[in-house]
Parts: sequence; C-alpha cells; structure tokens
Amino acid sequence: MKKLRLLLVALALPFCGYSQFVFDVEIDPSFEPNTVVFPPSPLKNQILFIGGTDKVQTTETYGNAPGEALAKQWNDFIGFTPDNESSDLGWVSVNHERIISNDSIGDGGGMTVFKVKRDPITDLLEVVPQTLADGRSGEYFNVDFVNTVGETGMNCGGITSSVDGRIWTAEEWFRADNDALNDQVRNLDQFTISTDIPGDFDGATIEKFENFNYMVEIDPKEAVAIRKQYNWGRQPFEGGAIAADNKTVYMGADATPGIFSKFVADTPGDFTKGKLFAYKHDQSGEPWVEIANDKLEDMLNFTQIALSKGATMFNRLEWVTYHDGAVYMTETGRDNIGTRLKEGAALGGVLDDHWVAPLKKRFPEFADKTDEQLIDLVMGGSFNDYYGRVLKFDPATGKVTTYLEGGSFLEESPELADYPENHLSNPDGLNVMVVNGQAYMLICEDLNGTSNGRVPMGITNRTCEFYILDMSISAPNVDDLVRVSISPLGAEMTGVQPTPDGKTILLNSQHPSTDNPFPYNNSLTYAITGWDQAITAITGVKDQKDLVAGADEFIVFPNAVSRELELNKLVDIALYNAAGARVKVARNTKTVSVNDLATGAYIYRAFDEKTGKLHGGKIIIEEAK
Repeated sequence: MKKLRLLLVALALPFCGYSQFVFDVEIDPSFEPNTVVFPPSPLKNQILFIGGTDKVQTTETYGNAPGEALAKQWNDFIGFTPDNESSDLGWVSVNHERIISNDSIGDGGGMTVFKVKRDPITDLLEVVPQTLADGRSGEYFNVDFVNTVGETGMNCGGITSSVDGRIWTAEEWFRADNDALNDQVRNLDQFTISTDIPGDFDGATIEKFENFNYMVEIDPKEAVAIRKQYNWGRQPFEGGAIAADNKTVYMGADATPGIFSKFVADTPGDFTKGKLFAYKHDQSGEPWVEIANDKLEDMLNFTQIALSKGATMFNRLEWVTYHDGAVYMTETGRDNIGTRLKEGAALGGVLDDHWVAPLKKRFPEFADKTDEQLIDLVMGGSFNDYYGRVLKFDPATGKVTTYLEGGSFLEESPELADYPENHLSNPDGLNVMVVNGQAYMLICEDLNGTSNGRVPMGITNRTCEFYILDMSISAPNVDDLVRVSISPLGAEMTGVQPTPDGKTILLNSQHPSTDNPFPYNNSLTYAITGWDQAITAITGVKDQKDLVAGADEFIVFPNAVSRELELNKLVDIALYNAAGARVKVARNTKTVSVNDLATGAYIYRAFDEKTGKLHGGKIIIEEAK
C-alpha cells in the first residue's frame, strides 16, 4: 500500500494565499500495530502520562488517609487550561472512562490533572511539580469527586472552554437502577444533593444511580470537582463546547436517539442560572424548544421530555467543538439503528434531512425518492450507519448540515492490497487547532465494528486513526484527510487537544491490548510537537518575488539551474512544479540534483531547523548546455 503523505494543499502559481504542511510527514498504514504509530521528524513525539503506572496524589477518601495511588486507566477526554500568570504552559486534565472501585481514588470513573511547561530549547513538554492548597504535592493529582459532588462514572468526553479554559467532564455511564452500578460503586445509599444551582435541587435526596450522567465542572488547578450541572439535564453526555459569548453551551449525548442541546446562561461565565433547550430542526423561528430546568424531576428525565416536545434525533453525538462562530460535532454512527429511532419517534422525536445525502450516496437506486421518503427509510431501519460523519451547526441559520461524511461506502471489506488509502469510520474525538492563522480540524476514530470496509478483510483489530483536515478546503471529503497517528492493538484514539500556542497536539491511546509491549499495554497520554514548524500559513502573497525578497539571507544558486542546485545552509527542501505537485524532497542538505526534472519554472520551500525559519521562492530549470 502506498504511504500516506502529510500534505494538505499543494502550491500553485501564481500565489494568492495558501496553507500547507511544509514537508511530508509520512506514516506507513498499519492495521495491527502493537505500539502507537507516531509521525516522524520534523515532528517530535513524547509520552506524558501512563494510566495504571504513574501515581496520583490523593485526598482523604472513604476514611483513608491522603497519599498516592496508581492512576486509573482508559484515558479519554483531555482538557487544557492555560496558565496566564507564569511561564508555565498550563494544566492538562485527563478523563478515566474505566469504572472501577478504588479506596483511595474513589469508585466509578475519575480524572487526573497535571501541569506542563515547555522546554525553551527542545519545545517538548515537561510535567511541573506542584503543591496544591490542600497540601498534596507531586506531579499527578487525582480529582476529588467523592468528597465534593459524589462519585463519577465513565468519564468520557467533556468541555474545555475556549474563553477561559474552564473544564467539565462528561459522565456517559447511563444507569437505569442501582443494580446496574454493580460493584464499581459500593455505597448504594441515597445521595443528598448540595449545590448552588437554584431550583429544587439543593437538599434533594435521590437514588444513587440518579447522581450519574451530568456534565461536572472541575477545578484543574486544585484537582477538585466544583459542581454537577443538574440544570443541564441528566443525559449520557459525551462532548460540549462553550461559545465566544461565554454564555451559550452546546452539548451532545452519546445515544440513539441522542439529543443536541444548549444552555444559555443569564450572565456570562455563571452557568448556575439560565435556560435549557433541545434542538428541533423543524421548529418555526428559532429551532430550539425550551425544557424547564428548575425542577429536579424534569432534569432526571430530560431525554424523554425533549423527545415528547419533538426534538431532533441524532445517532450518537459525541465530541462537540466551537470555532469561528460555528459548532462542529461528531455523529459517530451505529449499526442497526432502526429500532432505537422508532422508540424515539414513538415519544415524538423527528429526523432532519442531513441523512438524505449519505443514504443517496450509499444507495444510488434511491436517487428518485423524495427527501421525506428517504427519512422514512432511515426511520424504518433501512440504513446501517456504519461510518458516521462530522456535522456542522450554524447558529445564524439554525441548520445542521454534514461537514464531512465518513466512508468509503463499501458493501464488503476488500483485501489489504485493495484497501482504499483514504477512509474515515466512526469519528469520535474532535477539535480545531489554529496554526499561524489557519484552522485545522482534528479527528479521532473509534470504530464501532470491522465490517463494510472499516478495516481490510481478515483484520480483526478495530484499528483507530487520527487525522488532520485543512478547514480552508471547501466541501471536504475523506480524500482531504491526512493520517497522523495510529493507535496500538485494542486501543481507541481519543482526547485530541491542541495547546493554545499551536505547537503541540495531545492525544490518548485508550484501553489497548494488555499483550502490547510496555507502555503501549496501558492507556497513555502522548504529545506530538512541532506543528508551528510543520505547518505554514502564507496569505496575501501575490508574486513569487515577494517570497524571494523575504528569504532572509538564504541563498539558492545558480538560478537558472540545469544540473545541481546549491544552498548556503543545511536545510530540508521541497520542489513543486507549476501545477503545484511536489516533485522532489531532500533533507539536511546543501545540494539538490535537478537534472532528472523537466525544464520550466518550479517553486522551492526550504526549512532551516536550526533557526526555525522557512524560505521559499522560484527557480528555473533549463536544459544543460
């Protein structure tokens, strides 16, 4: 199989602005690796935190003294809170989806926080030792839920506020009764709520299972939970995002049917008071129906109430992110959805028309059917949503549309030799990274299955991959995706979180096979650094002379050239033809042979790793005399 090339948009003549990866960062596609597949140089890779191996500092829990314990496993969501008061970069918050009883950390799920700074020489991240207000000292800290808001469960996705870095963890562990808590939560006594949220919540007594499945705010700086957002409803939450107004919270529920909801605070930054809504695409005027959120009974039954009001149904909404005034969310898909949708429809739920395009794509014979007929087919179970998609919600229009459809659409999985290089199945983790003014979507897979081309024939591992997508591409498809990393056997790829400076992407490899070599037999949090050097955004360049003039004493000669191009510095260099196709790459060199290239105009892009500078311009290749 061909190697995948980390190249987003090729150069074209004349220049009118573009963004691209400077050089190819190639990875060999591998469907059964037993380690994380990292991208090679010039990107730098490191492991920051290993579940089940690194020790977290704990508070007094269940009567046990403060101390330390091995961190929980199944690293999932990663949140990031900038430190604006020191030279340190900020705090990393890592969810643990694994639910297990633990005397020191707490029963159910959990969360670990740690602080990082950037090495000024290597740009790599370093974990910073801390001493918290409660006296705990060390590098990694368990978030105290037990003594603040009660146990937490299956901490999956969450929210990092783009406004101020506040963090919420999402409880996806939807239980119907106490028996379903099993032995992972031992104390099944009724729970008495203590909260500052107005309504009839404070002091109310509920069954233990009813205290799970909320968005839960934490303080990453002190490693403690702040509140469960009872006023946002009890749902199998996965992702959420806070808009630029610091009032509007958009949330997705990992269920079929899943509800797209929003909370609008009365006052910016105060999420204890405000109104709660469920998305209803066919609502006249604003496509939202209000769900009264001051009564505990209503919030315990949010989904049923929303469906009874005709809420729009989705197929497993997972991560949600906000960028440039729009909301993006992964609808990860699920096989055999008909029964679940029928149950939602029986309560009043509806489907919108973003389903029409994938149905027509998969079944060309349905091209003559109306949109209404196609929606009825989905509702009737005639569409197995094998691949999922990324959706876009535009608050200005109130419309949800498909931003990126998964696929390829294959009835049978082909052999490895015939497997398509470009594919996307069951997108889950989602975020946006901005580098040098250009936005890139970050997409993690979590495969629901292996059939219908989600992996090649004969592969039993649900190989999950991490992709980057240039968001300047209009109407993107899977051919525009760039594969950056692959998880090891058994693992889900998740948690994607860029650092605010655009230099590093944080990722999790979750629940890998225990047969993998250490540390890849544990859930781990790793970092890929160097995106500010690997990606360059240039806008407003109208002529090649502008690039040459800005070459910063970097010299390319002779020009014109017929045999060998000379450089005055050791650099990595790439040559592109007039159509924008890359035709040659040379690394760590001062000479480039060009006698195998056709005559004509070419563009060069050269990166000096020592200075971190990028140079570019035009060369002419002429016939040898």
